[in-house]
Order: sequence, then structure tokens, then C-alpha cells
Amino acid sequence: MSFRKVSANKQIQFSTTLLGLEKLLNFSAKRYPSFAVHLKKKNFTLQIKIRDNSQGRFFTFKNGRVSSKNGVHPGADVTMAFEDAALACHLMKFNRSQLDFISAGKDFSLTVNGPDELCVYVANMLTAITNMSTIFGGNFGTDMGNGVKRYTTGSNGGPMFVYVKDGKILRTTPIDLDSEDPEPFTINARGRKFTPPRRVTCTSHGLTWKSMVYSPDRLLYPMKRVDFDPKGNRNTQNRGISGYERISWDEALDIVSSEIARVKKTHGPGSLFFAGSSHHTWGNIGYHLSASDRFINTLGFSRICMNPDSWEGFYWGGMHHWGNTAKLGSPDQYSTVEDQLKNSEMLVMWSSDPESTSGAYGTYEGAIRREWLKSLDIKIVHIDPFYNHTAAWMGGKWFSPRPGTDTAMALAIAYVWITQDLYDKFFVENRTKGFALWRDYILGKEDGIPKTPEWQEKETGIPAKDVRALAEEWGSKKTYMSPGGMAGVGSACRGANGGEWARSMLCLMAMQGFGKPGVNFGAMQFGTPLNHRFFFPGYAEGGFSGDYNFTGSPVNLYQRMPSTPSVSSITQFVPRLRIPEAFLEGHAMGYPMNPYSLEGQFFPAPYPSPGHSQVKLYYKYGGAYMSTQPESNRYALAYQTDNIEFVVNQSIWNEGEVRFADIILPVCTNFERWDIGEFAHSGGIIDKTFLQCNHRTFFVQHKCIEPLGESRSDFQIYTDICCRLGVGVPYSEGNTEFDWVKRMFDATDLPKVISWRKFLTKGYYILPPIYDEKDRDPVAYNWFYEGRLKDAPELTPLPSEYKEEYRRGLQTQSGLFEFECSSLKRFDPNDPERPVINKYVPSWEGRSSELYQKYPLQLISPHPRYSHHTMSDGKGTVINEISNHRISINGYHYWPVRINPEDAEKRGIKHHDLVEVYNGRGSVICAAVVTQRLNPGTVHAYESAAKYDPTGLPGKSPDRGGLINILTPSRTQIRQSHSMAANSCLVEIRLWKGDQSK
Repeated sequence: MSFRKVSANKQIQFSTTLLGLEKLLNFSAKRYPSFAVHLKKKNFTLQIKIRDNSQGRFFTFKNGRVSSKNGVHPGADVTMAFEDAALACHLMKFNRSQLDFISAGKDFSLTVNGPDELCVYVANMLTAITNMSTIFGGNFGTDMGNGVKRYTTGSNGGPMFVYVKDGKILRTTPIDLDSEDPEPFTINARGRKFTPPRRVTCTSHGLTWKSMVYSPDRLLYPMKRVDFDPKGNRNTQNRGISGYERISWDEALDIVSSEIARVKKTHGPGSLFFAGSSHHTWGNIGYHLSASDRFINTLGFSRICMNPDSWEGFYWGGMHHWGNTAKLGSPDQYSTVEDQLKNSEMLVMWSSDPESTSGAYGTYEGAIRREWLKSLDIKIVHIDPFYNHTAAWMGGKWFSPRPGTDTAMALAIAYVWITQDLYDKFFVENRTKGFALWRDYILGKEDGIPKTPEWQEKETGIPAKDVRALAEEWGSKKTYMSPGGMAGVGSACRGANGGEWARSMLCLMAMQGFGKPGVNFGAMQFGTPLNHRFFFPGYAEGGFSGDYNFTGSPVNLYQRMPSTPSVSSITQFVPRLRIPEAFLEGHAMGYPMNPYSLEGQFFPAPYPSPGHSQVKLYYKYGGAYMSTQPESNRYALAYQTDNIEFVVNQSIWNEGEVRFADIILPVCTNFERWDIGEFAHSGGIIDKTFLQCNHRTFFVQHKCIEPLGESRSDFQIYTDICCRLGVGVPYSEGNTEFDWVKRMFDATDLPKVISWRKFLTKGYYILPPIYDEKDRDPVAYNWFYEGRLKDAPELTPLPSEYKEEYRRGLQTQSGLFEFECSSLKRFDPNDPERPVINKYVPSWEGRSSELYQKYPLQLISPHPRYSHHTMSDGKGTVINEISNHRISINGYHYWPVRINPEDAEKRGIKHHDLVEVYNGRGSVICAAVVTQRLNPGTVHAYESAAKYDPTGLPGKSPDRGGLINILTPSRTQIRQSHSMAANSCLVEIRLWKGDQSK
């Protein structure tokens, strides 16, 4: 066939396609009433043509009807032009290649011209044609009869079924598997078979989502602060004090977009600042690393410099011993569940409470596996100032050291091992470096103080005989350790000396030879034998952000999900822990969170960056810093400075910092929009987190109900703002959220195993696990123990990080586990806060500090059991009825503070009395829980209360909402870091009568 004949055929095909488009649009409007309503929204003329005007057809949209004529219109509102008819036919077919479509846009062989809002409307309409029955016909989900439809969605508390009738949610339940779903894995250990149940679990806070959707605290309409005038007096001093008035979306979006344009033009690069929370509602499309990252890159916002707030000690300290930068210094746990069941003899859980923290999104999946461990009579030891939920359930020996002294206990254990030859000499001699220097410190040859059990008793309060007995038993048994909530992260690593604690945990395990059978990291939370050879990205891969710099996209996703450029030219960062200082003082310093190299954390990130403006516009998105960041009153005061000319807050609920905004934009929940995700898979810096589940579960997140009130999805809000600023097409690529969900589905391996139509109907897919034991992953670090090439199934560290052969050794200079850290020695060999070997550094806010005489109680504030940070707390929902979470007194739900009976009696405090927990940074009104679950001198209250409720002026009066982080110090763990030390906090407690001052 000649080229000329092919071109003629394509021209005919193009003409036929255009003629059919008119008929298809009108037919769809008749069939789907909601599409007819959509067509009536805009009256305009659309021209679709070949660039040289050799062919074309223009369409007139008027009052919901579409007519068309052949030819080129002289003044069309929107013009879509293709390079030639062949390209037009290729890109207008239903099953077009998204890569070809994007490539055509990038090289301008396809152009769309006209007002952004109309261009996006047209593109949405054309892409909707291929999914008309779903988007406008509601053809998805499972019909349960009697007018009830079952949908699926995901949350930070796990995936769930959502039952809906007449547009309202009836109930939510965990996902129970059906006969089509594969059988779970089985582990054979010690003559027994262990198989998890055929269901997917969901946390208590996950199952409160119905009440969260219908919460009385939902933001349903755009609001403006009553005394804020964008063209006059802004009254910044009244942020957090003034009330609000309802405005229209047009007015709200006009103000926000005009302020973005004004500030950017007036003050220059860096003047716009966007800050989101660490966590958001579930889903790869709506997650902030997806929709928000694309938004801030498109418009050019300064970014937040994140601190590794759950990994602090492992990141700033632990990783220098062994690398693991991609996991921020915490350990691998491949196949550890099977190894632990088969080979371990003891489990030490040190500052570890996975029954509360659920392994970061893992819900109660690990509970059944810990039950298996209990049934094998494996000895369990818990080391934690608080007798936590895991300890209370599993039983075993409990040690309660004073907060911030754990490292002293660890060094004493090492002393016993050294003096009694209870460590793995082969491993230490062949797989480590610098042990002799650390050994000399332990034995007291450096400072004249042997780190004996008797020495540690004065620091920790733990009897020397008990520590010696623990060390002797540990050193003679094959022992697993769980340092932190999920065997890495959380609790003790978030104190003033959290880096030294994390380092001591790794050094202890190095002495025992981690990687040999039965000796490793884990608490049965991670390391299940699931199939990881099936691609589905976690939310941290960046969704459709196209962001290669601040997500996991460049490692896993960018080849599979092409997109138009989403690269910001702004290089300014604002340190998250120093936002108040940045606003109030105009300068701040942080250090970056870099998952690629050990040395990446050594580069200071000054604010403002050279050549950049100070921040003048603050776009706050989701979550509350006032509850999750230390010394929270700073944030309240920082909002009231006139250095920040405009504040917009985009949130689902009226809580936390929302009341400090000039404009409030109401967001719908993920029950009211489309998305897609995988159970417990965050990806990025903690890759393959689905290995804490009993089933790999993928799900579409159906749009279960229409958005309440006038709330809109984040994606829609961003698209609306971008359209007003002329970048709606680059931001959205003309796609709706549903289109992006379909593109994400296509980018995964799901199309190989389930059709798009069946996935939409059933709502989820369960991937078969690895049944055959010989096909399962090798146990974590067994390769290192045996001196083989790394065989863990991950792409990190990067090839450039290896010092010898690729995949040989650890990510350190020597390739060995380094008791003497080469990276620290090169950076600052004389730093007393972070020495080159692990040492005991007393907390700068503890029993030895001057503040102790005034505030003699040590407050610890771990992650909560019944909420996911602020997201699941308060809001007038059923979570308030859990007495371990909040306590109702006189109709108000107060945050509990736990206090030992001896301390309570000294202060005249009885169970459920209202008390004021206070120090020089502020005070919080709580309900006292008198309990023996902690020792005298220590008090306990979870972090992350959502409700900020000051009794007087914001930032200057006691809070009764439960914001414990008002009390925690803003000082970083060590000077040369950007780190949180929330678990080093001295307070006093007294009865609250409502009339005291601090």
C-alpha cells in the first residue's frame, strides 16, 4: 500500500471519527442524565482540525446539545490541532497509547489552545467518552440487593467495604475474602502449620470513617475570615481569633489565585510556600505526594524541608553504622516471619508497641502472627517506660527504664557480653570494623567508667541483677529484636539522645551477628512471604506528580506512567521544625532528609535560600502541625505576623490550624472521589511495606457518595486554581481523577491478572502469595552474615554507594558494619553530641538538667493506638467514645494523661480528675488516668490530638483539646540535624480548677 493511499484512508477515517463524535455526545446525553447536566454547563465552539487547516470540523455546544459542521471556524473558543490525520486517528481512538499522547503534547504535534478552563472541560469530556457508563452511569461496585450497593475504598486504617443506599453510607466493614480469592500462605515451623485467616483487617480508627465522613466538624463551604480584606486591611493579628463567613467557590478561588499571582510577581521566587502533613487520606492519586506535588511544582512554591519524624534516631545516628539510607537507617525484614517462627528462641521488644502503631498502615495484620509466636512459648521481653498495649497482651518480662536512659542499659548489656564472651566473635571479626574502640569505651578504658550493670542502675533505675540476667539469657539464645514500633522507627529514637539509642540497638545486634538463623530484627510485623515480583507503586512513588526529585518515582514509576513536565524551578526550602522562626524572624536553618547517601544529611539548608524571597504566602494543606510538631504554641503565634500576607488552608475538617487561615477551602474525603491503592503500601523510603500484610490487596477507591455540601477533591481545587492562572492543562493534562486512576491501573501489573471492568465491579484483587518455600525471599541480612552478594529484592543502595563490587557489603566506607563510623569521622570527629562511636549521652532535658527541679515529671508521648496522627481523632466521631483515647467529663472529651498512683497522691489527683499538665512552654488540660503501667516520675500521653481548643488567646493560654506537643521542646536532638526530640520533656501536673495561670 502506498503512502499516498494510507494518507487518504487516514483522512477519511479522521472525517468519520469527527462526524461520529457529534452523534456519540448527543446519544450519551440521552442515555446518561448526569452527562446531559454536564453538557449544559458550558456554551462554546470547539474546533478539531489538522494543523495546516486541510481538514477539520467544528462543534457547537449550546444548552446541552451538540451540532457540528465540516470545515474550519474563524473564531472557535477552543482549537485542538493535530500535525496530520494519521496522528489524529491514532490519538483519538479509545485505546490510545498514553505515552504517544504525552509525547505528541511535548513535541507540539498536538496543541490545544483556548481558555484553560474550557480546554480542561473539553479534554475531560472527550476522555470521559471511553468510560461513560462508569463516570455518568454509575456502573461500578457490587449490587447487594434492596437498593444497597457495596463499594471499596482505602484508608490509613486499612481497606474496607462501603455499603451505600440512596446516596448515603450505611456501614463500613473489613474486606472478607470470597471463593475466587486465593488461599493465604502457610509457614511450617517446629512441627506446626501457621496460616492467617482469609480476611483483611482494619483498625478501630479505620472503621470510624463513616462517622468521620458525616462529622459535625466537616468543612462544607468555602469561608473567608470576617476581618480579612484582600484589597484592604488584612488584620493578620486576628488569625486564630476572628470568625468566618461563607463565600462562593468563585470568590474563594479568585482570591486564592489572585493572591498567588500578586505575591509571586511582587516578591519573586520563593515567596509562595506550600506545606502538607506527613500523612493524608489514602490513595495514589489524591495523596499529597501526587496531586499536591504536581500543583506546587506547576506554580513554583517553596517546599518544606522534611524531618524524618518517625525515624529520627535511626536517620541521624543509626544509619552511620550500616547505611540503609533508603529506609532512613532502619533494618530490612525480608522473610523474617518464617525465620523467627522456625529458629528464634527469644524476642526483645525495645520501645516497641506494634499493637498500637500497626506497623505504619499495617492495621492488625501482625497480631495473628504474634499470637503464633506466643503459642510457641518463645520468651518475650519488653523494655519501655510504659507497659504498652503489646506488652499487656503478649505478656513476658517488662523492664521500665527512666525515659532517655535506654542507651545506658544497652551499653551495660554489651559490657556483660564482652566480659563473659557472650557475643558472635566470627561476625565481629569478619563483618564489622572498629569494635575494639567501642569495646574500650564500654570497659571504661576511654573515660575511666566501666559501663557495668551497676553503673546503668543509677541512670535507668533498673536493678543491676536484672540487667545482668537479661544480658546473659539474651547472649545465650538466638534472639530477635524489635527496636521501635515496627522493628525500626518511633518512640525512644524521638528523644534528645534518640540517635545514640538507635545506634546502641544496632551495635547490640551486630555483636549477636544479625543475619544468622534466628538472630535478626522483627516483631512479626514485617517479613511475610508475599509476592513482591508484581508491580504496584506505593503512594510515595508520587502518583501522577511527575516529580522525580521528592518522590520515589525515578526508581520505580516514571517509565510506566509518562506525564508532562512537573519540575519546579524553585530551590528554596523551609525547615518544617523551624516554620515559626522562618515566619517570625525571617530566617531558619535545617538539614535535608536524603535517602540516597550517608553524607546527604550533612548539607545545611538555610532559609531564605540565596536569591530567594522570604515567604509571603502560606498554603497549608491537610493535617495539623500544631499537634504533631514540638512546642506547638510557636505555630499559633507565627500565623499572626504580618510577615505572612496571605494564608489559605485546604482541609476536610475544621480542626487544628484551620482557624488561622484567611481563606478556607473545604475538601471532600476519599469516600467522595476516585482513587486507587494497595493495602499498607507506602513505598518510597520504606519500600515494600505491604510485606507486613497477610494478603497483597489492591483496590479501586470508588466514589461511594457525592461530596457533602460544596466540598471538592484536592485535585479539583488545584485544577480550578491552575485554570485561573493559565496552567490548568499542564497540571491536569486534561484528565479527571477517574482518568488518572485508570492510567495508574494501566501502569501496574494488574491488567495482567484482572480486567478493568471486573476490577471496577468487584473493587479489589488479592495476589496469590509465594506458596513454595524454596521460592521465597532469603532471610534479611543472611547474605551479609555469610559474605555473599546482597540478594534482598530491592534496588537500593544506588550503585554509586558500593565501595567494591556492586551489591557486595553494606553502604559504609568499609562495606562492613562500622562500630566506629567513617562518615561521622569525616564530617565532624569531635562532635560531643554525635561521637564517632556510640556513647551514652544524657538527655539535655531529663533528670540531670536544671529544669528537673521545677518540672520533676518526665513526659513521654508515643504515637496513639486509636487514631492515625490527627486524622482519626476528635471531630465529634465515635472514636471519642473509646475511653483509652478520650475521656468524657461533663460532656467534653478530654485527652488522657497517665500518671503513677504515687505521683498522683502527692498532688491530690484522683482517677479522671481534670489536671493541668504544664511547663514553661505552655499547658494542656487533660483527664488523669491513675495507673501502675508506668513508674513514679514518668507520665504518659499520646501525641496527635486533632482538636486545638485554647481557653483564651491562641498560643498564650491553656489548651483543653489535648495538644501534648505544646509542651515538647523545639530544640533539635543535636545541633547539626533537623530532628525532633519530643520524648525528652519535663512537666509538672496539678489539679485544674480553671483559674490558674502557668
